[in-house]
Amino acid sequence: MDRAQEPERALEAFGVAAGRIGEIPTGLINRSFAVQAGDVHYVLQRVSPIFERGIHENIRAVAAHLAARGVPAPRLVPTLDGALYAQLDDDACWRLLTRVEGVGFDVCATPAQARSAGALVGRFHAALADFSVPLHPVGIPLHETETHMARLGEAVREGEGHALHADVSRLADAILSAVGETEPPADLPQRVVHGDLKFNNVLFAGAEGAAAERAVALIDFDTLSRLPLWAELGDAWRSWCNRAGEDEPAAELDADLFRGAAEGWLSEAPAIDARERLSLVVGPERIALELAARFAADALRESYFGWDPGRFESRGLHNLVRATGQLDLYRQLRASRPLRSRILEA
Repeated sequence: MDRAQEPERALEAFGVAAGRIGEIPTGLINRSFAVQAGDVHYVLQRVSPIFERGIHENIRAVAAHLAARGVPAPRLVPTLDGALYAQLDDDACWRLLTRVEGVGFDVCATPAQARSAGALVGRFHAALADFSVPLHPVGIPLHETETHMARLGEAVREGEGHALHADVSRLADAILSAVGETEPPADLPQRVVHGDLKFNNVLFAGAEGAAAERAVALIDFDTLSRLPLWAELGDAWRSWCNRAGEDEPAAELDADLFRGAAEGWLSEAPAIDARERLSLVVGPERIALELAARFAADALRESYFGWDPGRFESRGLHNLVRATGQLDLYRQLRASRPLRSRILEA
């Protein structure tokens, strides 16, 4: 099948005749398209095979639960046969989602924006505090730090012939020696989490002014899971509070953004005890190291993350820069631990 014709073929399964289809360039895993059919807007996605098909049951159940509590979320549009996704001849999995209106930003710009995003995530967690439906496995190790560290070690051992091996090996030594400094308390509650709260998965009411500081919805529910809060918020805060983003070799941690995000979340979140609160201090450090390990491994394996050929000569070089930036972010987070502890204890 012609790759350019895939979206139209997929839409036939949902009974949707699109007037306009445009590829959405953001996202490292799935291919996404904005679809306009008359006055109705959708998001069509070719789902990466790394995900289990059962994630669509998770999305359906969680979105319905959120809607019943007044929290906006994208909803799956069933196929003409009533299925939650369509499977084309090449075994590709496609899904169609209602489009939630809003604007996404790659980088958090102001403490007010961080505060509103944090409050929205707090409402999301509070709304799901009584969600009791079992969740299907995602299909990837989600914030399993030890697994990612082991995979980094394997990539270094197996990738000796790669042109970037020496650079990655030095990074790996630093990552693996630091991870022991980020152990969270054991046996924490497993809560329903989004699982991928990078900043551009938060939508805001508009592109500028007050609307750009009013968070309205979360998107991208592939990774809905039950995890400790340190993993969820560690991933969110290490993303939101780094003004440099993920594609630069030097991070730029902004403590004011962290304060806004943390205070916003605490204002709307379900009650947590002292041990969970303590885990939120080391969470961003641990997830920054985890992501550094994942990027570093893929710098050698060149098989997982998307990359920008307009800026980088290869997938490996792009991921090397990403890994370097996350390691730098970890070091800045580690140095700011006393300050962040005071913010979370206030």
